[in-house]
Amino acid sequence: MRPITLITGASSGIGAELARVFAAHGHDLLLIARRADKLNALAEEIAAQGRRRPEVISIDLSRRDATSTICAELKSRDLEPDIIVNNAGFGLAGPAAALSLEEQIAMIDVNARALTELSLAFVESLQRRRGGILNVASVAAFMPGPGLAVYYASKAYVLSFSQALHQELRHRGIRVTALCPGPVPTGFQARAGLRGERAQSALMSLPAERVAQIGYHGFMRGRRVVVPGMGNRVGLFVLRFVPNAVLLPLLDWGTRWAVRAT
Repeated sequence: MRPITLITGASSGIGAELARVFAAHGHDLLLIARRADKLNALAEEIAAQGRRRPEVISIDLSRRDATSTICAELKSRDLEPDIIVNNAGFGLAGPAAALSLEEQIAMIDVNARALTELSLAFVESLQRRRGGILNVASVAAFMPGPGLAVYYASKAYVLSFSQALHQELRHRGIRVTALCPGPVPTGFQARAGLRGERAQSALMSLPAERVAQIGYHGFMRGRRVVVPGMGNRVGLFVLRFVPNAVLLPLLDWGTRWAVRAT
């Protein structure tokens, strides 16, 4: 079976940039997201640069049968992953009790459940290929997030889960890395209901292309956690000394300010 790097959420943002970086380093790709037109456009772009055209699967990862469908597609195409990149995810801004419960459960399905299934479904092939798992978390994983409560909690899960897998799978020759970017100008802000660029901190924000490059090199070096940008690393260090009694109101105010006026 041909080895392939599987990347979810590859239609735009960090996922698309990760696809470009992995392709530039000679990896054959399988791109997964909901929007087939975006995936095919990216696949054509990569092929036009002299690389093998990536395989494409259009699927909504919130579906309960998503992982089994992906496994069946891989088998039918005679492919097996040597690297899994779990990048797919989204957020919703606003008080958790006021947001759609159905949408928030779908967020958990994409951000946590599908990531967990894909991380564990291919362990045998990852071991055989001496590959690994790159899970995209966030600096949000290090703190509670009033106004984005479920999103922050889902990323805390991704960070904790990835660090545990890093330890559990290292003896099988499988590297596991959690990539924790700060604010990145992508479609995430519009989907979450945030102001977008006005909500970004110039000190902490990095372009998606740079985040992907840092994430790739950290993963290939076997790093357990990668936090791109000095501003983000300094900010997380300072937060260790801020009690939640102080932090929670500050984060709540910041999210309320960032929510787009309707």
